[in-house]
Amino acid sequence: MTKISLGAHPYLLGFDQLERMAERAAKGAEGYPPYNIEHLPPDGFRITLAVAGFGEDDLAVTTEDRQLVIRGRMAEAGEGRVFLHRGIASRAFQRSFVLAEGVEVVSAEIENGLLHVDLRRVPSQQVVQTIPISRK
Repeated sequence: MTKISLGAHPYLLGFDQLERMAERAAKGAEGYPPYNIEHLPPDGFRITLAVAGFGEDDLAVTTEDRQLVIRGRMAEAGEGRVFLHRGIASRAFQRSFVLAEGVEVVSAEIENGLLHVDLRRVPSQQVVQTIPISRK
């Protein structure tokens, strides 16, 4: 079977990045930690991750190449602690979200075991651009 590429169509110039973003989004399809995405009117979004047991120092929120990356790594349990049952997930994780053009991260806060990351769509500055034509 042949893979159809968006970048190969003559009317879709520069859309090869869209293909790469879709591939990146598909890679981050694991189920831990669970999350919600809300719309905050008029032009905002909120991503909420369930991060029970993680502290502020155990979490990192970064943007890399139009991608929001949230990482969590708990410090090792102190020596001398013996667990008879360990049912609280404390494994490291990385969650990635591809950001559209013009979406920026506003804030991140942790509250009651939930990490809230607020995003906002920034209106584009210039809609129409006139290109001067020069003569050789």
